[in-house]
Amino acid sequence: MPIIKLDAIDSTNTYLKQLSSCELLEDYTVVVANTQTMGRGQMGTVWESETAKNLMFSVFKDVSFLAVEKQFYISMVTAIAIYTALKKLMLPKVQIKWPNDILSDNKKICGVLIENIVTQSGLRDSILGIGVNVNQTNFKGLPKASSIVNKTGRIYHLDEVLHHILIELKECFTWLESGQYDKILEEYENALFKKNKPSTFLDAEGFMFGGFILGVTDFGNLKVLLEDEIVKEFDLKELTLLY
Repeated sequence: MPIIKLDAIDSTNTYLKQLSSCELLEDYTVVVANTQTMGRGQMGTVWESETAKNLMFSVFKDVSFLAVEKQFYISMVTAIAIYTALKKLMLPKVQIKWPNDILSDNKKICGVLIENIVTQSGLRDSILGIGVNVNQTNFKGLPKASSIVNKTGRIYHLDEVLHHILIELKECFTWLESGQYDKILEEYENALFKKNKPSTFLDAEGFMFGGFILGVTDFGNLKVLLEDEIVKEFDLKELTLLY
């Protein structure tokens, strides 16, 4: 797979999207940057990273085989791939925090931003933006963040971590390409942070409430068991999991 390495860029996702609009890209084309000046996370958050200490990359994936209503499965297989790679790197207690953050021992190690390109004929491409905290040790003002070196005591070459993730990514996408939706959902939910455990949530109006995470829907909504045995579904804009 082609790997494009850049010293500094505003956003690897933006770069790859612009590149894909100008030329026909090979599947799994990767863009890696030492520094991102405008790295982004979910819901408009900013991804900050010390130069050359963390892994910031985006992957181009042809997803024209997938129905639009199944697009959350792209997020699931991406999260499963990173989860599997980090477990193989011997990180402790690796879990997926809905929708696709990766935690180790309740600390955020990796964030994912997926941007799907949809045309009139359906899904076309997906840009998988991935940020992994690798060798950074200090996360001032970010008490829920950590890194691979903090959790394992080992400094990793960034290319080594990238290699592990790309191997798992290709494997997990073969499940999606062959329509193994039940397998993907099972693997994702088995790794889901706080599943079947008492959890506290904050809704869009700032109201705090308790419940139990049961799993996710095909569309990516979180299924939560509330009081009186009521099961309610929430999308990302409606709910924040407090932990």
